[in-house]
Amino acid sequence: MLKLPQPDPGLPESRSAVRYLFWLVRRSRVTVTAAALLAVLWMGCQSLAPAVVGLAVDAAAVRDARALVGWVLLLLGAGAVQAIAGISRHRFAVVNWLSASFRTVQVAVRQANRLGSTLPRRLDAGEVVAIGTSDITHIGAAVDIVSRGAGALLAVITVTVLLLRTSVPLGLIVLLGVPLLMLVAGLLIRPLHRRQQAYRERQGRLTGRAADLVAGLRVVRGVGGEQFMAARYRRESQALRAAGVYTARVEALLEAAQVLLPGVLLVLVTWLGSRFASAGRITVGQFVSFYAYAAFLVAPLRQLTDAIDKLTRGHVSARRVVAMLRVRSDLPDPSSPPPLPSGDLADPESGVTIPTGLFTAIVAAEPTDAARVADRLGRYAEGGTLAGVPLSDLALRDVRDMILVAENDASLFSGRLRADLDPYNRGTLAAALEAAAATGIVEELPEGVKTVVAERGRSFSGGQQQRLRLARALVADPEVLILVEPTNAVDPHTEARIADGVRAARTGRTTVICTSSPLVASRADHVCYLESGVLVAAGTHRDLIRSRPGYARIVQREDKP
Repeated sequence: MLKLPQPDPGLPESRSAVRYLFWLVRRSRVTVTAAALLAVLWMGCQSLAPAVVGLAVDAAAVRDARALVGWVLLLLGAGAVQAIAGISRHRFAVVNWLSASFRTVQVAVRQANRLGSTLPRRLDAGEVVAIGTSDITHIGAAVDIVSRGAGALLAVITVTVLLLRTSVPLGLIVLLGVPLLMLVAGLLIRPLHRRQQAYRERQGRLTGRAADLVAGLRVVRGVGGEQFMAARYRRESQALRAAGVYTARVEALLEAAQVLLPGVLLVLVTWLGSRFASAGRITVGQFVSFYAYAAFLVAPLRQLTDAIDKLTRGHVSARRVVAMLRVRSDLPDPSSPPPLPSGDLADPESGVTIPTGLFTAIVAAEPTDAARVADRLGRYAEGGTLAGVPLSDLALRDVRDMILVAENDASLFSGRLRADLDPYNRGTLAAALEAAAATGIVEELPEGVKTVVAERGRSFSGGQQQRLRLARALVADPEVLILVEPTNAVDPHTEARIADGVRAARTGRTTVICTSSPLVASRADHVCYLESGVLVAAGTHRDLIRSRPGYARIVQREDKP
């Protein structure tokens, strides 16, 4: 049994949607080929059955018992082979569907990780969410339909050849009727393609709008914009509903055509066959075969029109995936990166230097200036250096392994708390929770760290989320840890405990905290003070309190008597 998802999805083809779909087929070529061969055998047995039935009827008409038994046994064998091939084909079809879906998710997630901070600036959240929900379904179905479409096409060809050998006029009706049916289906598919694409774009925008609205709901309420945003979302939601109905009309026409047009062909073949049988141009058995063939053709013809529909939907979805894969990071990897050097981390733009192995606090007159320094030190923006070497010259993966930037707006993931805080089971979770003053939070949960967390950690307060995020960063234990305002949502007593806990947990490791808290800054070995985004003084907290009035005003605003 094939294990899914596979560890390595491979390097995707992102030059076009068609190439991407072909890449998925090539990656699963063994199972796709097996499914196609089984589909051919499955449909082939079905297509031969009417001919065998007709021959059996003719044998019964002339009272040839031996021939009748032979044809009946052949029909029984064909039925058994058809059943086995059908079951096996379905199993391979499910594997193909899941493989394409999982592989698409894997390459999308890998691209999201590669883009990092570039992703929200280049793509709407709704676009990324839709890839993992609706698009993977359509792409998986497009890969699956390849095998069924091959079997249906062979069945139609087989039936046409058999009909032509028996009666040229009836064979020509099928030979000309099938392309006509496909043409009509194609005429309906083209507007459906356009409407599905427009609907998909609206859906992505609305999903992104919903995510932004939920994330900023408190801010929206604070400025009195809740009614305005709700009305805007309502209008866009109704527009999406109208686009969905508009698309469904064409889908309904396509579904009706898939039933009506093969049915018309069935009636025509049956009518002509009955006339030929009454005129003696064909035998009764051949007429039975013609009727059975006409009835049987409904299934493969519908499979072919269904193949066009699913391939169209898959093409629309593949275009979205390709659009994501073609996005390039703002922070590209150098072609020949050197190994990581040893030395101090620095930000030449602001003049900040982070001593190796010390606990450093960055205090800025404007907190956003400290956050920008953190971005450059973590290479989420250009400008940082390590031992004088620009971080942009180093491999991004090496930088990410060495430096962790934990921002205050990071989210907790849904699922069990342990899997979120300690996904690799490093065994340091208890110590990290203690250092982050979060042990009490976990003890109050019904199942402790096994408790299932709601999406984005909504079941926790702002201060609780902040402490749990800090514990997650401490569990990671990077060589350089940069924390952005990790204590601004907790009370002073808890803040002091956290400052002491982080200092003890990170002894001998480079730790940077962007903060304006005197309780945190007083525990730091080294404090950098910024004004207008530039370093104006560095030293201990006590020295800066005495020598820098601006620094004193910033930290003492939070100081408690």
